[in-house]
Amino acid sequence: MSKLFEPINIGKVQIKNRIAMVPMANLGLISVEGSWTKRAVDYYVERAKGGTGLIITGAVKVENEIEKLKMPSFPCITINPIQFIRSATELVEHVHAYGAKIFIQITFGLGRSGAPGFLDCEPVAPSAIPNYWDPTVTCRELTTKEVERMVERFGEATHIAMEAGFDGMEIHAVHEGYLLDQFTMAMFNRRTDKYGGDLRGRLTLPIEIVKRIKSTSGPNFPVCLRFSVKSYIKDWRQGGLPGEDFEEKGRDLDEGLEAAKILEQAGYDAFNADAGTYDAWYWAHPPLYQEHGLYLPLSEKLKQVVTVPVIVAGRMDIPELAEKALAEGKVDMVGIGRGLLTDPEWPKKVLQNRIESIRPCIGCHDGCMGRMFEGKPESCAVNPAVGREKEYEIVPANKKRKVLIIGGGVAGLEAARVCKLRGHDVIVYEKTNELGGHLNEASSPDFKVDDKRLLNWYKHEMKELNIDIRMGTKADQALIETEKPDAIIVATGSDPIKLNLPGVERSNVVYAVEIFKGTKSAGNNVVIIGGGLVGCETALYLAKQGKKVTIVEAFDSLMTSGRPIPHMNRIMLIDLLTFHNVGVILNSTLIEVTDDAAIITDPQTARRSIKADTIVLSVGYRPDSQLFEELNGKFTELYLIGDARNAANIMTAIWDAYDVARTI
Repeated sequence: MSKLFEPINIGKVQIKNRIAMVPMANLGLISVEGSWTKRAVDYYVERAKGGTGLIITGAVKVENEIEKLKMPSFPCITINPIQFIRSATELVEHVHAYGAKIFIQITFGLGRSGAPGFLDCEPVAPSAIPNYWDPTVTCRELTTKEVERMVERFGEATHIAMEAGFDGMEIHAVHEGYLLDQFTMAMFNRRTDKYGGDLRGRLTLPIEIVKRIKSTSGPNFPVCLRFSVKSYIKDWRQGGLPGEDFEEKGRDLDEGLEAAKILEQAGYDAFNADAGTYDAWYWAHPPLYQEHGLYLPLSEKLKQVVTVPVIVAGRMDIPELAEKALAEGKVDMVGIGRGLLTDPEWPKKVLQNRIESIRPCIGCHDGCMGRMFEGKPESCAVNPAVGREKEYEIVPANKKRKVLIIGGGVAGLEAARVCKLRGHDVIVYEKTNELGGHLNEASSPDFKVDDKRLLNWYKHEMKELNIDIRMGTKADQALIETEKPDAIIVATGSDPIKLNLPGVERSNVVYAVEIFKGTKSAGNNVVIIGGGLVGCETALYLAKQGKKVTIVEAFDSLMTSGRPIPHMNRIMLIDLLTFHNVGVILNSTLIEVTDDAAIITDPQTARRSIKADTIVLSVGYRPDSQLFEELNGKFTELYLIGDARNAANIMTAIWDAYDVARTI
């Protein structure tokens, strides 16, 4: 891994290694005056402490008057400059203490991508175009004077950033379809002033911005540009999938490369490159269905036309992939985002050749973007300490105790890990002969490889911590009384919900869990009952095997009941189902199974028959809390966690376990 740890210069700033923390929004970590809270400072410092060479902050608004957001949402550098400098200086000083450099990312704004819940004004854009989230709302076109005033504010922002001690600035962004990006694309920009017209005209705005910054900062303050090489827009609010043949409506590769040459000449010192827009959000925020290193074919082309450093993220948290991309000259710096949320010590562990100890990102977005779009603070599904590093820090227990954990699924394993790290004696009882619970079948599809990595990480941690695990033993009250534990954690998981309908006992009826485990197989014509996340992933899994699949869902759309599925994950999975010709029948329920069909009902018909070799039931899971109910009231310190408390997802299981285990 020698390439990862070579120094590099961006402009005149030297960075100790080739690892950059790419910008991620800090929603929930911001004060009402637009500055960073202590939690935000701790969050960044933890990544500097872990060995990251360059930290790029999440987006900081350049102004909050023309495009006004509800506060606190994004930080804003010009609302209260004195307060901003105070919090930012503390951040910079702590980051520098660990030998890292830090760039501040300044955003021109959200434009048509602004979610109405964040806005405290009507949405604005280069032209009168539909808002992404609510296309019935037309954005107000910014006037020329307003755009010029916003460019001027970049000069103010530069002065404030330099006062706070930042090493450089990144401009957000000719990327992801945000406001500045909207100015650069013909699809969104219909202006007739100096900010419109051909490609060079549409690039006037990012050119004016970099020149304004440089005139304020002088030559020693590098300016990087967050830059999407290609947009992947198939149509308004519709992205194009990997490998799909479609006409690019946004910025195609040729235009992206031409734009990069112009922007480098204008004065940008580096490109932080990716792909996608809100219309193709699963490119800009790749979920588990995207490949690791998905931007490398684009960055390789970009490297051929620019001479300044190119930073590339895009699921680059596999160390071998990161090193190879550097060695092959496809990137100059490896950008890591969510991989540094899951494990802030990623750089140190790579340097120490402790690859198996790196806690992996599973591409779920549940704890990061998913939470932020629910109006909750940024965090991480598999690392609950993200965004609250000091409050949730694992500290040694005051008194060593004996903790008995019943269940070796994700919740039980996380509880065991945290309890052991705190110094407790831990025993795990698992009734089967394998650890991981539902994570075993969930990690079967090829697109769930990162779930498998998480399972392997937990197994590795159990071994490293020398945790006493007793397999093939079902715990009961008598066993517990014999063990005499100080605390009991019940993590007995959940079971698939079974339907009581005519014919469900037939041999052609199986459960999704049985398909993933391989204990049952599906025929060529498959009907899946249930269009939640598990049902849809089962459909994709079988459709990729060449089977004809139809989903029957009781609600009026897929994946809308229960906990929200993060937007980028949901729309990509729906697009993949369409791409693989999966049929979808909504507002319908199963009422009977025959030898060769599923009988369903919908609002229009009393009965409808769908021919099927196999009917797969995927209507959710029910908590297995029987043991807890038997023990409740008989033991002083008794906890119920994970699916056994509430059948939900990996994040709920891990967060339950971490919360309980860190306080025993």
